[in-house]
Amino acid sequence: MAKTIVVKQIGSPIRRPAIQRQTLIGLGLNKMHKTRELEDTPSVRGMVAKIPHLVDIIEERG
Repeated sequence: MAKTIVVKQIGSPIRRPAIQRQTLIGLGLNKMHKTRELEDTPSVRGMVAKIPHLVDIIEERG
């Protein structure tokens, strides 16, 4: 079974640089308090690390 993480958007992309908005869209997040279960890979972890003020890791599974 693959490891997964649950990521929740906690900040608004309004008045943020375009690259941060694109990173949110790449993670599948676009609305406040939306959650996604994503595969725990270095690329996903890197995307989350780029925008720690906009997202929270809620849970790590697997």
